[in-house]
Amino acid sequence: MLHWLAAARAELVPPAAREGAVLVDLGCGGGLMAPHLRGKGYHHIGVDRSPTAVRQAADHGVLAVRGDVTAVPLRDGRADVVAAGEILEHVEDLPRAVAESCRLLRPGGLLVLDTLADTALCRALAIGVAERVPGMAPRGVHDPELLVDRAELARECARHGVRLQVRGVRPSLRGLAAWLARRSETVPMVPISSTAVLFQGRGRRAAADTPGRPRAAAQPGRTTRAAAEG
Repeated sequence: MLHWLAAARAELVPPAAREGAVLVDLGCGGGLMAPHLRGKGYHHIGVDRSPTAVRQAADHGVLAVRGDVTAVPLRDGRADVVAAGEILEHVEDLPRAVAESCRLLRPGGLLVLDTLADTALCRALAIGVAERVPGMAPRGVHDPELLVDRAELARECARHGVRLQVRGVRPSLRGLAAWLARRSETVPMVPISSTAVLFQGRGRRAAADTPGRPRAAAQPGRTTRAAAEG
């Protein structure tokens, strides 16, 4: 399923607007986004704690460095795009991870993410069901205590100058049926109105902000909504 999500996440990334543009891929794993970003014009930098993942990402053409998403070993304002895919639901300090993601962005830079919501429905489906279907998610990979509160995520992004917009996403039912029948190796992800299970986020850092400078948090109802722009 990580492959399906990597493809969907890459669809949120526009072609690079300048020569030498940089995309920082937090929790890059084995570099699953790399094939979907080719031709978009970015220098793809990956960050992951796992030495094995760093080596695998390098094999996919990613400039991979070992590091934690709560203490990224890159300078402020390095990135035109920061991607945080399927990582926020694994960190114990969400505010710190969000602060690091926003710190890396240039003014006007784009944050894209996907993660799991802190809801009973998500715990039932993403943990109770998905972790029991072979090939979907490894058993025990998700800690229900670390699922992401959507309002908190929006507030933390707003504090650092990123007004996050979100939309729900799920596997295509037709594609999932074909995959379960072993007639397809991939499943398209499709947008939905509900963000109660799996959701994507997208937002730009305000051009006038300084990385890491706190901003007044916007109201959750204004910073989150059921559709991402573009």
